This record gives sequence, C-alpha cells and structure tokens, in this order.
Amino acid sequence: SDPGFVVRITQAGLDYANQLATEFLEKELAQLKLQDISGDFRIRRVGKVHYEISRLDLRSFHLPYSQISLVPSVGLQVSISNAFAEVDGNWRVKLYFIKDHGSFDLKVENVYIKISLKLGSDSSGKPTIDTSDCNTRISRVWVHFSGKLAWLYNLFYGAIEARFRKLLENEVCESVARSVRNKLKPYARTLPVTARIDAMAGIDYSLVAPPTATAQSLDVDLKGEFFSLAHRSTVPFLPVPMALPPDHDRMVYFGASSYFFNTAAFTYHKAGALVFELTDSMIPKGVDFHLNTSTFSAFIPQLEKKYPETPMKLRLSTPSAPFLSIGLGAFSLRPVVDIQAYAILPNSSLAPLFLLSLVSNVSAVIDVKSGHIVGSLDVGRMKLSLKQSDVGTFQVRMLQSIMNIFASNILLPRLNARLGEGFPLPLLDRIQLSNILVRFHQNFLLLGADVRYQPR
Repeated sequence: SDPGFVVRITQAGLDYANQLATEFLEKELAQLKLQDISGDFRIRRVGKVHYEISRLDLRSFHLPYSQISLVPSVGLQVSISNAFAEVDGNWRVKLYFIKDHGSFDLKVENVYIKISLKLGSDSSGKPTIDTSDCNTRISRVWVHFSGKLAWLYNLFYGAIEARFRKLLENEVCESVARSVRNKLKPYARTLPVTARIDAMAGIDYSLVAPPTATAQSLDVDLKGEFFSLAHRSTVPFLPVPMALPPDHDRMVYFGASSYFFNTAAFTYHKAGALVFELTDSMIPKGVDFHLNTSTFSAFIPQLEKKYPETPMKLRLSTPSAPFLSIGLGAFSLRPVVDIQAYAILPNSSLAPLFLLSLVSNVSAVIDVKSGHIVGSLDVGRMKLSLKQSDVGTFQVRMLQSIMNIFASNILLPRLNARLGEGFPLPLLDRIQLSNILVRFHQNFLLLGADVRYQPR
C-alpha cells in the first residue's frame, strides 16, 4: 500500500552520516587486538629460522577519505581509501644458537576498504541493517626494526610481511561487521515505530517496505497512521500517492500525506475528543458578557421568559471527522460543527434550547519545533444555520457576533494550545533538526531539515 509518511535521506544527509561513522570507526579500529604471530621458515643453505611477533599494539588507524554511496535497489556502500595505521610490537628470532630480539614500528599505508550494507525491515516494522560484504586491501607495509643483527631483519621481514598483511585485512572486516552488528543495527532500531501522543492516541510509524535506495536518495516508507490507544480499528480510507520533489538542499525530508492528518481527525473524533463544552466559568475575564439566558435574550426574546436569568451551557461537536485536503500553498479545511445550547436548571439538569450548525473555513500555519510537527489554526468567516429549536424561531444571524467571540477567545486558544504541543516526527535517538523548510504540495506536506547528532 502507499505510505502515509515518507522519510527521505539525501546525499547531504548520507555525507553527514559518513562523517560520524568515520569518526566512530577510527576509534573502533584503533582498539583492535591483534593476535601474536609465530612460525618457522627455511633459508636455503642456512637452515630453519623460528620467529615470534608479540604484544602487537595498534597505536592509530586513520581514515582520511571515505564516502557513503547509494546503490540503487541494493542499499549503501561505504568506500574508504588511502587509510593508514601504525603498529608497535616485539619480535624474537632464533637461528641455531643465534638469538636476537627487539621492538619494531610498522606502518601500513594505502589501505582500501569497501563495505556493502544491506537495508531491510523486520516483522515489527523496524529498520534493519547488516554487512553483506566487506573487502580490505593493503598496498604497502613498512617495518622498522630495532636490534643488532641487521642481516637477520631482512630475512625476518620477508617471512612476516604477508602474514601480517592478511591478519590485518581480516581483522578490519571483522571489526566492521562487529560494529555494524553491535552498534549500528541497535541504533537503527531506535526509530520509533509507534509514538504515544497522549492518553487517547498514538502514531504508527512502522515501515511498510524495506528502505529503497535510488541514485539520489534513500527513501523510507512508513505507515504514518494515527490510532486509538483504547481500541485500534481499521481506518475507512486509503493513503493517497505522494510524489516527493527531487529537492536536495536539506539532509532529510519528511513527506506527511493528507492521510496522515486525516487519520488523526478520524481517531480523535471516534474517541470523542472533538467535543467541547463551554460554561460561563470558562469565559475569559476580558470578555464582557456571560453565558446565560439574559445575554441571549437580546437575540432570542422568548428565552428570558421561559428560563429567566438561567446559566447556559454550549456543547460543540463534529457530526463527522473534519477531513482536510492539502494543495499547492495551503491546507484546506472546512469543518462542520454542531452547537447545542442548554439551560442549566436549578437541579443541575439540562434543558435543550436550540441546535445550530456552524460551517467555517479554517487556515493553518505549520512548523517544526523540537522534533515535533506543530501548528495553529485561524478561523475565517463563519456561517450559522438553525437545525432545531425548543424555544421557537429566531434570527440566527443575530448570534453571529457571539459565536465569533466564542470561537476566537475560547475555542481556538484551546485547540491551538494542543496543536502547539505537536506530534512527534520519526527520528532516531539523539537526532536534532535545524534549518527547517515547510512547503505544501498536492496531497502532502513537505518538511525539510538539516540534522545534528547529539552524543550523550
């Protein structure tokens, strides 16, 4: 199925990941523990020479040139060239009754490493990453021995150079595979496949397919669906296709489809969260009227006769989930709200007064803060109509000004306070976003950002 949410990592993002990975891999390779080497070799007309190489200490391992490349339909390839390392150690040789020992400095130059990474997803929808191939090639090895018998060093060097080269090539690939298995793979699993929002809802960010590498980017398709924490049910509509533009100015892009936002509306509506009850105690102090029959009798004279000086309650609800559409330039939202008015009787029971239908155009401002999609709404011109009255007929347009005050001073601040808390983006652990870009496209919202990794 089509995803409701897409994460796109550009080459700029991969270059930043390569920088972090190189720093980490240098530290890991510098901690390699190399095993001792020993053996015998026979020299024609001289005899058998026994040698031992011990206490190998890898002082440093430098990776000056590295790159992460996209391999379409396969995954990622890490290429490291011109790497070099320095090793200290002790040596000992024996030829008949001749013995010598000492220390040595070894420099390995022109090391080339190629690592292939296979990307996938597991049964829970979390991303997976494994090493599918690794090759290391060492071009040059330089050794400086300290000791007395110079003629013996040359024999010694010729015997161990090939073995040492092979040992280091194997150890490098084993270290890379171990780092991917023990560090990178668990880190990839910090991507949240479910994100709890509040006591009612969460977001399903599970992968609907393995990550896809193209020539320009790495795309990760996510379900991108809100769900009820109390009882999850099937959403009665499908995601719409998204065609993300080939932008590459930011390290990462997020495509949030209209399906993503509409599953939020569906979930909260079904949970009863889109119901608001207003009483006189909730009216801000700066608003110069009260929610009672005396105020409304100016527009509905018969109200004061039937319920004189009686407090009122307004119950706002949506008959159906308020779905939005996203087009070039903006959100389009035109919710329908039922407003049921009650008189609060002395025994605290409610007497129905009238039922209004309110339709309004709503605009939205979207931003990203602290890894969350945040927003605020603004209500345009409202249209009222009378659906039912228990106090006789009256001119609905006379209530327009009061409803404008309720919407702008009470309802909107409550909605915007919740939207200001935002909804979490699917981010790996310790990733922070900056340089945010927000654009509207047909059927989806595009968010672009640069990323920074914050170590613990």
